[in-house]
Amino acid sequence: MKTEKKPAYRERLRKKYKYVDRAFILFLLSIFQFFTYLPVIFHDEKVFPLQALMLVGYTLFEWLYVFVMHVFFKKVNFELEFIAFFLCGIGLCVTTSVSPTTIVTQLVSVILGIIVYDILLWFLQDVNRVMKLRLPLAVFTLLFFGACFVYIRFIVGPKNGAYNWLYLGGVSIQPAELVKIAFIFVGAASLDKLLTAKNSYLYIVFALGCIGIPVLMRDMGTALIFLFTFIIIAFMRSGDIRSILFICAIAVVGAVIVIALKPYVANRFMAYRHVWENSDNSGGYQQVRTLIYCVSGGLFGLGLGNGKLRDIFASTTDLVFGVVCEEFGMIVAFCIVICFAVIAIYAVVNSKSAPSTFYSIAACSAAAMLLFQTSLNIFGITDLLPLTGVTLPFVSQGGSSMICSWALFAFIKAADVRAYPKVFKNS
Repeated sequence: MKTEKKPAYRERLRKKYKYVDRAFILFLLSIFQFFTYLPVIFHDEKVFPLQALMLVGYTLFEWLYVFVMHVFFKKVNFELEFIAFFLCGIGLCVTTSVSPTTIVTQLVSVILGIIVYDILLWFLQDVNRVMKLRLPLAVFTLLFFGACFVYIRFIVGPKNGAYNWLYLGGVSIQPAELVKIAFIFVGAASLDKLLTAKNSYLYIVFALGCIGIPVLMRDMGTALIFLFTFIIIAFMRSGDIRSILFICAIAVVGAVIVIALKPYVANRFMAYRHVWENSDNSGGYQQVRTLIYCVSGGLFGLGLGNGKLRDIFASTTDLVFGVVCEEFGMIVAFCIVICFAVIAIYAVVNSKSAPSTFYSIAACSAAAMLLFQTSLNIFGITDLLPLTGVTLPFVSQGGSSMICSWALFAFIKAADVRAYPKVFKNS
């Protein structure tokens, strides 16, 4: 009798302390967010009480989400969600402080992103259902992406020199962000089974379309993200180094052709590693100020609202990491970098025990896409890489980017067998 009760008692104790761990992490996260909200709520005259209440409401929403998912949907692991909550909280805080009127849009984007995350996570549990949708989704994605480019190019016109913004009913979206979700979905589903020539050719055509349209849109950052993700997916399925090197060689040749034919791209590369010589013009103005103000924040920052980088164009989008360095300090900035490293490790570790190749490919490629985009953003504004103008996932202001980031998290989470305890309990 004693030997039967002891394991049951230990199991109850283990479950109890797992709940305590989640609550403790949420408590620490709430404390951090509370202290970051204080300067915005009490010292920023531009922020009205309703906007301050929205910040507090976001923290309460985190608690409500974890409670509902644990009690009603029996979810037991929230590692990725906690990381996303942390990053989104910083982004909301910076956005509210710099441009208070945009908090409504940004908060709605976070909530929509979480909804998309949960719906996609539910959909991904059935691989057969995924396989049936991959071809229609690939065709629809190329038609949608192409139609968006034609509409923006000939009707809407460029924004900041690029044709990547679509305006619908007063709401602006970036079609490329939505295509990123389909790119992972179609790629992982197409190459899940035996790598046949037909599957390979179909996916190559799809990938070329997704890479080529951003080039026509003058969105080289997104084109690079798609190319890098394509290489990761191809390598995971084939493991052939020679093929990957061949793809990279073709990409280099293509890049040289694009630079030669597109003067605006050549100008970006000419400014690379020469920003100090162009500190007063568009070639290096943003990066020079970012480098100066990043260092001025020190370890603990100047305090939210006390920085100067916030007055530079795109401070809440392309340059948001610089704002974090200056106002939050290097410690918080390093924590952001560590978060993305943890995401990559989480994806790799869980992909090894994933019940299907689809989950492994999807998780690793989604994590690689997020990590590469983060690298382009951080290294671009600090002149370690050419400036591409991509956003920092979860932190930068932008509804399309926020929704896409949460959706990519669904692919990473799906590889964890704990995400579907009822489906994979015997796996």
